[in-house]
Amino acid sequence: MDRSQDGPDRTVIAVAQLAITVGEPEANRQAAAGAVAEAAAAGARLVVLPELCDSGYVFGDVAVQAAAEALGLASRAGDSVTLRHWRHLADAHQLVIVGGFCELGADGRLYNSAAIVDASGTRAVYRKAHLWDSEKLVFTPGDGPPPGVDLAFGRVALMICYDLEFPEWVRLAALDGADVIAAPVNWPAYSWPAGERPAEVIKAQAAAATNGVFVAVADRCQTERGVSWISGSVIVGPDGYPLDGPVLADRPAVLTAACDLTRARDKRLAGDNDLLGDRRPDLYTGVCQASPQVA
Repeated sequence: MDRSQDGPDRTVIAVAQLAITVGEPEANRQAAAGAVAEAAAAGARLVVLPELCDSGYVFGDVAVQAAAEALGLASRAGDSVTLRHWRHLADAHQLVIVGGFCELGADGRLYNSAAIVDASGTRAVYRKAHLWDSEKLVFTPGDGPPPGVDLAFGRVALMICYDLEFPEWVRLAALDGADVIAAPVNWPAYSWPAGERPAEVIKAQAAAATNGVFVAVADRCQTERGVSWISGSVIVGPDGYPLDGPVLADRPAVLTAACDLTRARDKRLAGDNDLLGDRRPDLYTGVCQASPQVA
């Protein structure tokens, strides 16, 4: 039984899988606007959009050229057409938008960033801490923890794509009281065994289950400069099971799930067990040390 449907106090969460084109920010913003409107019609209070969903993702493997193209598409968070557009959409539809954008920092560096935006404006900006592959040719990694924002319906934490694969990072958000982890992603495609799910989807499920939180992942679709995608958008409950998705198809989609966010505030399990209360942090100090030497 889908326990997210129990009880009167439910929040509809939506994730929007978009067809994004690198270098066409206006078209990408319009695609996002259509998805937000569809989610709003389904009663969504929170809509998650993909990673770098205004600029596109595949800037190439030549550092100078890739950085120059990204720079031409980047903007300061305080003067971003994309964030202003999301604020307008959030106000028009009375909801909250989380999405990725290409940020030019005040320090002149480029960041793979995401924001939480509501009708009042930008509530938080997060810079991806764990960069993937050729992102390192373009972006500077962020050095701040995943932010959590208290909204009318619950506390939402923010991280981006590869960040989800670091259990310590997800645990930080859980310890900070997150009900929902919103994760804009661009998961590059690969093959996986028949009858299985992509490892990225499994990791999102594990992140939800081991921390007792909802995880909302917005992936993307449409081949971009020869790169295709898992298209694994999914909404996962705090027991680790999908409430909607994963899509796993190269097409735009809007997924929704009505979620009782109070489930994320009770970490008790069957029996005398507690996901956070049973931790032994005094035994985990090695996790925070430098990477072990590999023989």
